[in-house]
Amino acid sequence: MIRTIAETGSTNADLLDRLRAGEQAAEGEWLVADRQTAGRGRQGRGWFDGHGNFMGSTVVRTSAGDPPAPTLSLVTGIALHESVRPFCPDDRVPMLKWPNDLLLSGAKLSGILLESAGPAVVVGVGVNLKQAPNLPDRATIALSAFGPAPDRDFFAAELARNFADILQRWRTYGLEPILRQWSALATPEGTPLSVHEPDGALISGQFAGIAEDGSLRLRLADGTSRAIYAGDVMLA
Repeated sequence: MIRTIAETGSTNADLLDRLRAGEQAAEGEWLVADRQTAGRGRQGRGWFDGHGNFMGSTVVRTSAGDPPAPTLSLVTGIALHESVRPFCPDDRVPMLKWPNDLLLSGAKLSGILLESAGPAVVVGVGVNLKQAPNLPDRATIALSAFGPAPDRDFFAAELARNFADILQRWRTYGLEPILRQWSALATPEGTPLSVHEPDGALISGQFAGIAEDGSLRLRLADGTSRAIYAGDVMLA
């Protein structure tokens, strides 16, 4: 169920184009690229095209009985954590950061991008297996910092298997157990955060967990909490 292509603009864009054209894209199928010429992350950022890294996308077809579609970022984060953990040293445990990052030693190892096309959601994932980009606003890291880089195709198979498993739990048991598992793998409560909201406002506070709907709870300096539904979250 993993289709590999040598080069494309963006695996997310390819699947979105297929969906919008009325073509079928089966759940469980992953599109993985050796190279992306127009990869992107959240808020339109470019996504680093490092050779040997994982760059791939899959489709989830949501239905009325499913939990909210945005919580697929939590599903994906758990699957990523389970896929990456075997390649990390025992003293370097990866941590999830709301809403879409996986950190290792405080640096970004992986990112998630969700994009909708009608009732379907395209889930895009990038993981620094072999190379990490130099970014001006955040530290990055690759798994190769701790030993030989994982084989991309082996990693793709592990991620696809883990994602299918967590997705089935999301559908069968609902959001509550997903929230508990994600929280156990996340940055600790009390971690200082800054949030750049979509309107440009900057808010600082402490991570206070995630709410029942999957939103971020940010504890402000005056002791009150604020729900964050979208924004660029950084460790302060």
